[in-house]
Amino acid sequence: MFQIDKTIVSEDIIEKEFVCNLSACKGECCIAGEAGAPLEEDEVAVLEEIYPKVKPFLRKEGIEAIEQQGTSIMSDFGDLETPLVNGAECAYVVFDDKNTALCGIEAAYLEGKINWKKPISCHLYPVRIQNYSSFTAVNYHKWSICDDACALGEELKVPTYKFLKDPLIRKFGTDWYEKLEKIAVEYTK
Repeated sequence: MFQIDKTIVSEDIIEKEFVCNLSACKGECCIAGEAGAPLEEDEVAVLEEIYPKVKPFLRKEGIEAIEQQGTSIMSDFGDLETPLVNGAECAYVVFDDKNTALCGIEAAYLEGKINWKKPISCHLYPVRIQNYSSFTAVNYHKWSICDDACALGEELKVPTYKFLKDPLIRKFGTDWYEKLEKIAVEYTK
């Protein structure tokens, strides 16, 4: 672990290689698991605001889940997250013609309907953020459904932090990312 400003960062984001491989995994991270995507407090208001513009991009099942549960939910553990369709996939999931799970929010963003790409937890995956009172932990999350992404990252020699440059800058800023790059250069010598 190393520190950048008020973050404690796992070396895994430098050591592990990762490149999403949607053609292999079919977006399994959006449909597997027992919970929706983690949300930050400020994202709850964003989801409420953008929902009318995102709704046309969603599936009927997703719309029904959102209109029954809300644009976000509080889990039994007190965590904010996206709602699920029948306890399965994220309510914001859409499928392409190859049955790959994609994000309806991101589809609206790519069409220029909204200016918010998707929840930061989705954009940052496989990095997970945990906020504590005096610091934020930045950790690499290993999930077997991403084995193909790890293999592709190794093949292409792309460290996780480089693959996640845009979302890391979105979350922590350019100065923070530049510090990470300097640490990575020293760390890999």
